[in-house]
Amino acid sequence: MPDIYPASRFSRLWLIALSLLAIVLLWWLWPAQPAAKDGRGGPWGHGNGPVPVRVTRVSQGDFHVELKALGTVTALNTVSVRSRVDGELVKVLFEDGQLVKAGDLLAQIDPRGYQVALQQVEGILRQSQAQLQNAEIDLVRYQGLHAEDSIAKQTLDTQQALVDQYRGTVQSNQAAVADARLNLEFTRIRAPIDGRLGLRQIDVGNLVRSGDTIPLVVITQVKPISINFTLAETDLPSVLERVRNNEKLLVQAWDRGEQRLLAEGTLHSLDNQIDIATGTVKLKARFDNAGERLFPNQFVNVRLRVETRQGATLIPSAALQYGARGTFVFLLDQDDKVQIRAVSVAASDGAQSLIGAGLSIGERLVLEGTDKLKDGSVVQVIDEPTALAQPSVPAAKAKQKHDA
Repeated sequence: MPDIYPASRFSRLWLIALSLLAIVLLWWLWPAQPAAKDGRGGPWGHGNGPVPVRVTRVSQGDFHVELKALGTVTALNTVSVRSRVDGELVKVLFEDGQLVKAGDLLAQIDPRGYQVALQQVEGILRQSQAQLQNAEIDLVRYQGLHAEDSIAKQTLDTQQALVDQYRGTVQSNQAAVADARLNLEFTRIRAPIDGRLGLRQIDVGNLVRSGDTIPLVVITQVKPISINFTLAETDLPSVLERVRNNEKLLVQAWDRGEQRLLAEGTLHSLDNQIDIATGTVKLKARFDNAGERLFPNQFVNVRLRVETRQGATLIPSAALQYGARGTFVFLLDQDDKVQIRAVSVAASDGAQSLIGAGLSIGERLVLEGTDKLKDGSVVQVIDEPTALAQPSVPAAKAKQKHDA
């Protein structure tokens, strides 16, 4: 009997292949159905229904033209406190990280040796003063005798020279006393500036010397404080124009993620030349730093405000599109149809863009869902702002500052 199983298996494979081909052709040739509520057409959602989009409106507000840079927080003054005399450290009168004022007592060196030295030079001074006093009395006596022609002029001159000599000795001894008192005062180590102390480097009981390289402590001035940053030479003209008009330019310091405003200050000074190696110029801003959010040697993001545009035409930067012909937006008419509108962008701060020409206040723009759009496309608006105006830049910045 002949074997019929191979032919039967071959027929079943053909039937399966033909069925799959029929399903694919049916899906491909199925007529497009009206769009469903979610914007998808046909039984499998491959029709040409309206595209769901989110929209925004062109707003009006104040726009701050800012230059961005990286900066380093720098203390105005940093002092390494060292002893000016030699001796044993007997007292430390501060805590690590303490805020101090200029003149505050920080440490005490054993003063006994300097007290003895002061007493010694004071004794020498008294001795020389007594000699001077006696010589001056003799000089007065000799002057009277010379007037009566009782002594020679040479004797009077000799006595005058002796008086001058003793006066010089007294003056030298007075300087020695002042030096001894100064050394005694130097045994009391005081803060030379206002600032915050660092960590203590030397403990009580150690012998300190005026030539030690290791300081007792380091004081850093934190109020006020400065930030050094650089700008490209192409940005320099707009800054110089306002600096030469004696305008106070606002400078903001933001954290590394540009999410938190740390402090606000003003531009203080510019360098007198451009670095030819980098094509940049150095600038310095000064901050009150009342809350001490700026820390010496901290890296921050700097925003230098050079201008504020009043009543500017603003849109979210996410609504901008970029193509071969430049920047454009997807504009919606009253029938929710898309129009491609070319626009010119004057400036941008990342979140908002300042429109120079091409848009009017209140016009609707596609914010999200632009991938499948083209001129004349019909869209379904799923989220639309009720107000015509978006929050202005100053209001948004004020809220962000309050939240920080």
